Amino acid sequence: MPAATPAATSAAATVAGTAGKRRAGRARIAGLLTALLLLAGCAVNPATGQRQFTGLLSPDQERQLGAEQHPQILAEMGGAYEDTSVQAYVEGLGQRLAASTGLPGTRYTFTVLDSEVVNAFALPGGYVYVTRGLMALANNEAQLAGVLGHEIGHVTARHTAERYSQGTLAQVGAVLAGALGGQQLGQAAAAGAQLVMAGWSRDQELEADGLGIRYMAATGYDPLEMAAFLDAMGAHARLEATLAGRPGAADSFSYLQTHPPTGQRVERATEAAGSRPPAGWTTDRDAYLRRIDGIVYGDSPKNGVVRGRVFLHPALGFRFEVPEGFRLLNGQTQVTAVGPDQRSLITFDGAPAQGAPDPAAYLTGVWAPRVPLSGLESLSIDGRPAATAVARADTDAGPVDVRFVALRFDPRTYYRFLFVSAPDATARLSADYRRTAYSFRALGADERAQIRPRRLRVVTVAPGQTVADFVRRMPDIDHAEERFRVLNNLPAGAPLQPGQLVKIVTEG
Repeated sequence: MPAATPAATSAAATVAGTAGKRRAGRARIAGLLTALLLLAGCAVNPATGQRQFTGLLSPDQERQLGAEQHPQILAEMGGAYEDTSVQAYVEGLGQRLAASTGLPGTRYTFTVLDSEVVNAFALPGGYVYVTRGLMALANNEAQLAGVLGHEIGHVTARHTAERYSQGTLAQVGAVLAGALGGQQLGQAAAAGAQLVMAGWSRDQELEADGLGIRYMAATGYDPLEMAAFLDAMGAHARLEATLAGRPGAADSFSYLQTHPPTGQRVERATEAAGSRPPAGWTTDRDAYLRRIDGIVYGDSPKNGVVRGRVFLHPALGFRFEVPEGFRLLNGQTQVTAVGPDQRSLITFDGAPAQGAPDPAAYLTGVWAPRVPLSGLESLSIDGRPAATAVARADTDAGPVDVRFVALRFDPRTYYRFLFVSAPDATARLSADYRRTAYSFRALGADERAQIRPRRLRVVTVAPGQTVADFVRRMPDIDHAEERFRVLNNLPAGAPLQPGQLVKIVTEG
C-alpha cells in the first residue's frame, strides 16, 4: 500500500448565450473537428503495411508524451525494480527485439516494475514495461521475448499513439462542445474518449501478437512460446480470481484487465508460429530461470506485506491483523480483507489530515461529511487518538452496515478502517472488527528489520522428488500446490522429471 496522495480537483464552466449563438458554436465545433480529422489523416504504417489513422502526434511528440508519463507510471506501479542486473537483462533483450523491427527511428526504453501484478504495457515513444510478477511467471527467455515483442508491436503499429491521439481529439471535442452548450455532442465525445482510452481492441491485440511473433522469430526465439505464455497467464488469472473469492472472474485480473481474453489469441499465435520453419529457434529455459533466481515474489516490503492474516508495513512502521477466515489483499491504494461469506469486507488506507484537528473532526468533516453517521465515539488505539461512527448504506446487493474508524498516526496522516457487514451479520462480527481496529500498532525498529520479502528460488529436481516435496518447502501460503504448478506451468497431475529446474517460493 503506497503512501496516500491528495485527490485531484476539477471545476466545470458554463457559458450563457442565445440559441443563435449556440447553433453557431456547434457549427464551429463541427468545422474544427472536421479540420482536426483531416489534419490527422491516414497513412500506410511501415510495420503493418496497413493504412491507419496517423494521429495528432509526431514521433517527437510521442517520445515527449512517453517521457512525461514515465515518472507517473513509476509512482503508480511501485517504481523500478531495484536489481540492476535484472534491469540490464531486460533492456538488452528488448533492444535486440527492437532491432529486428527494421524501424530504426524509435528509441526504446525497457523497465522492470517492482510490482507483483502480472502485467506488461507500452506508452507512446517506445516506453515498454514488464513487472517482476510477469517475469516470475515466465518459464523461459522466449516467453519473455514474446511479451516484449508484443508490446513493441503496439508501438510499431502506433496503437499507443493512435489511442492517445483519438482520445485527445475526443476530449477536445467534449471540452469545446460543453463550453458552447452542445451537451449531446459533448457527452458523445466524452464517451468516445473513455472508450478509446479503456484498453486495446481485439484486432489491435491480434496485430501486436503477429508483430511480436515476427520479432521473436527474427531474433531466434520459438514463437510457439508466445502461445504457451498466453495460456500460462490465463491459468494465473484463474488462480488469482479463486484466491480473491471470485472464481470465474479471471478476465478482471492482472494482464487480462488490459488485454482481451486469451482463447482466440492463443489459437492465432499458435497458428502463426506453426507456419514458420522452426530451424534454429531457442527457448533458453535454464538460462532464464538462473537469471530470475532470487527475484522478489509477491508483496514488496516497501509497499507492505501480507503474512497470513497480518498486514505489516515496515516502511511506514505499523501492523494490524484481520479476523480468522478473512483473506488479505494488498492493493495499490488500499488493503482489503474479504470475509468467508464474501459479504463481509474490511478496507484500510491512509489519507492526509487536511487540517482536521482531531479524529472526530476528520471523520465527520473530511472523510464522511455527507454520510448520516451515528454513534460517534472517541477512542485511543495504540496510544493514538481515534474516532469511530456507524452508518447504514444501500448497495446493489442490499443494505449493509458500515463502521468507520479514523486514527491519527501523525499530525499529517490519518489511517482509516472501513468495516462492512450485512445487517444480519453485524452483531456476530462486531467483536472481530473491534479486535482488528485495536490490533493496529506501531512496529519497533527490530520488527521492521526482520520483515523480508519472499523470493523465487530455482532448484533442481532430484530422482524420486515429487510436487509435494517442493510444496512442503514453501511458506504457509494459500493454494500452495496450485501456485507451484502455475509458476512452473505444470498441468494438474503432471509429474516432475529428474534434473528439471523448478521455481519455489521461499522466505527471504
